[in-house]
Amino acid sequence: MGRFIARRLVQAIPTLFGVLLLTFLLSRLSPSDPVQLMLAGQYDVTPEERDSLRHSLGLDQPLPLQFLAWLWQLAHLNFGNSIYYHRPALDLILERLPNSLQISIAALIVTVAIGIPFGVIAAMRRGHIEDHAIRIFSVAGHAIPQFWLGLIFVLTLAVQLRWFPIGSMNTVGVDCLFCWDRLWHLLGPVLVISVAGIANLPRILRTEVLEVIAQDYVRTARSKGLKERMIVARHILRNALIPVVTSFGTILLVFFSGSLIIERVFNWPGLGRLTFEAAVGKDFPVVQAGVVISSVLLILSYLARDIAYAWVDPRIKVR
Repeated sequence: MGRFIARRLVQAIPTLFGVLLLTFLLSRLSPSDPVQLMLAGQYDVTPEERDSLRHSLGLDQPLPLQFLAWLWQLAHLNFGNSIYYHRPALDLILERLPNSLQISIAALIVTVAIGIPFGVIAAMRRGHIEDHAIRIFSVAGHAIPQFWLGLIFVLTLAVQLRWFPIGSMNTVGVDCLFCWDRLWHLLGPVLVISVAGIANLPRILRTEVLEVIAQDYVRTARSKGLKERMIVARHILRNALIPVVTSFGTILLVFFSGSLIIERVFNWPGLGRLTFEAAVGKDFPVVQAGVVISSVLLILSYLARDIAYAWVDPRIKVR
C-alpha cells in the first residue's frame, strides 16, 4: 500500500506543476498591475518609489526567474501577502478552508446517502414508477445550473417562506460549530451542491446493477435461498460500486468548483468566496494560494479514490 501511494504521489507531480504554471501565467499576464493596486489612492508616490516597490516584489525580473522565485516561496509555504488584507495569503486560506470543507464533506455524505439507494431502487424497480421518477430527477439535476438553483432556494425558501436563513454561517450573536443553528445554515448550500451528485449516481449505478443482476453468481445466490437484502448488499451492490468510485473524481470536482459559486450565493465565508472576491479585486497572492490549495486537495481526493478501488473490488491488488 505504501508503494502504491508513493507511486500515485509521484504521478501527481506533473499535474501539480501544470496547475502551478497556469496559475502563475494567468496572474502575471493579466492586464492589471499589482503595484498600481497596492498603491491605489496614494497620489504622492513618486515614480522612483514605484520602481523600488516593483523591484522589491521581483516584478521587474523576467517571467522564468519570477516563476522560479515563486516556486521557491511555495516550497517554504510562503504565498506572499494579500494586497487588500495586508496579511499572509496562507493565513487567510487556512481560516476559510475549514468552512469550505464543512460544505464539501457534508455534500459528499448527502450525495452518497441518497444517490446510491436511488440507483439501487431504480434498478430493482426497473420499468416501475420509482424508476421513471428517479430517471426524470437525474435528467433535471444535470440540466439545472447550480447558481440558478441556489438563487431560487434563497428567494423562495429563505426570503419569502423564511424556512431557511438568507446566508452566512450562524445567526448574529450565535457562534457554534455543532449545533442546530449551524446545521440550519448549512442545509441550503449542501442541498444545492448535492443535487448534481445525487442526479449523477443513480444513472451510473442503475446501469451497473442491471448488469450485475444478470451474472451467474447472483442467480446462484438466489438459488441457495439467500435473502434478497443480503444478495443486494453482498453480491450486487459491492460489484456495482466500482464505476461509482470512478465517478467520485467528477463529483468532487463539482463540489470544489460549485462551492465557489454557492458560497457567493449563500454568503458563506469559505475558500470559494474568498477566491472569487480576490479574483474580482485582482488580489493575486490570495488567488494563487486559493488555486494551489484547492488543486492539492483535489489531487489528494483522487488518490483516496484510487485507494478505494482496492476496498470495493477484491480483484484489484494494490502493490
